Amino acid sequence: MTAVLPLPRTSREVQLAAVPGGLPRPEHFRLVRKPVPRPGEGDVLVRNRYFQVFPALRTVIGGGVEGAPFPGLLPGDTLFGAAVGEVVEAGGADGPQVGELVSHWLGWREFAVVPAGGYTRLDDTLPDPVAHLSQGPLAYAALTRGAELRPGETVFVSGGAGAVGSMAGQIARLLGAGRVIGSTGSPAKAERMTSDLGYDAVVLRDDARSTAARLAEAAPDGIDVLIDMVGGEQLRAAIGVARPGARFALVGALSGQLSERGSGTTAPVEIDSFQLVVKRITLRGISGLDHPEAHAEWNRRFGPLLRSGEITFPHVRIAGMDRAAQALHEVMVGQHLGAVVVEL
Repeated sequence: MTAVLPLPRTSREVQLAAVPGGLPRPEHFRLVRKPVPRPGEGDVLVRNRYFQVFPALRTVIGGGVEGAPFPGLLPGDTLFGAAVGEVVEAGGADGPQVGELVSHWLGWREFAVVPAGGYTRLDDTLPDPVAHLSQGPLAYAALTRGAELRPGETVFVSGGAGAVGSMAGQIARLLGAGRVIGSTGSPAKAERMTSDLGYDAVVLRDDARSTAARLAEAAPDGIDVLIDMVGGEQLRAAIGVARPGARFALVGALSGQLSERGSGTTAPVEIDSFQLVVKRITLRGISGLDHPEAHAEWNRRFGPLLRSGEITFPHVRIAGMDRAAQALHEVMVGQHLGAVVVEL
């Protein structure tokens, strides 16, 4: 067993303190100190450098959904999420060695013991390690596998300024989409989406006009593809303007996950199923754990595109574990554009 010495005696991590009645706020979490964990045979001890803050944590905080890949959280449990860190203690010659970077799912803590098979060894494919926390692989899989985008088609991305949406607009453009439309509730984000993120038009949500009316105006000839992060009214509006044979990739359900009145574990929506039949619309759910081959395929393309400036990784870096809980609340109320990453 080799190690970088000296290591601190304790490690900080963020735990759920209480299940909230509405959206989680910083007071629903606590920052605790625990002894630095010791790796067993085949494990690696990782000092985390970055971890992603993602809004779907609301669902596991609310108890989780049956069949989902992640269980619900109980008070006293440590939060989790995608992370990038440096191996500081390792055993065996076959796994990562001290000093190597790995990605894994045990974020929200300074040190993590990651078992064999629970990490991915990182190389210099991407110019910045934090780019491994991009949601580009999910956006790419949704466009190429979920919706099977064809050149010249019109794409609508609901939640186009989020971690997935801020990548999906750019990737759709690179894949040859004829017109790319996104949605957001922020005029400032809408301006960024059209100036920097590949969008031709943005459906700006407000109380003056319905989403359906605004989407019909932005897509007068209809849409062929939906990358849906939101569900709810936006899914209903997309069905209304869908062209025959449209393909919908359902990635998220933020209308329910981020509802103040619900638990974040359901996202009901009333849709006209006749339209699905008449227009022969395909709806396909897709998660970040699907299509691992698309993840590797995208990263091979992502590195050169980042280096050339043909694509960007929109993200906000939040400094320090003590600001992580506040960052989660900010993500859930839509304060930031792109991914939100805590830097340790």
